[in-house]
Amino acid sequence: MRWDSENEGVINVKTTYFKPVLDLNATGAKIKTIMKQKGMSPRRLQVIMDFPYVQTIYNWFAGKNMPTIDNLVVLASVLGVSMDELVVTKLVETVIGDSEGEILSA
Repeated sequence: MRWDSENEGVINVKTTYFKPVLDLNATGAKIKTIMKQKGMSPRRLQVIMDFPYVQTIYNWFAGKNMPTIDNLVVLASVLGVSMDELVVTKLVETVIGDSEGEILSA
């Protein structure tokens, strides 16, 4: 918080941060593309990863959810890529009022 002597009031200082968040839809599309490039079918991956249902993988493709970190490690290994190559992030703006540390928007 800063005091404005001219206007005899308080000026709230705001700070803007950009934080990366997972982009579920883009990550799902990327996983699907890499699997296709590597010749890996969803059914085959289901067996390798010991999932009871292939729907788990289709949910990744649709951006409904993400692989857990342990499944992401296995997926990257099976596909011969790094985890960074599978995950897509986007930047989200967050504005924080410095005077009170409150989040003004996200």
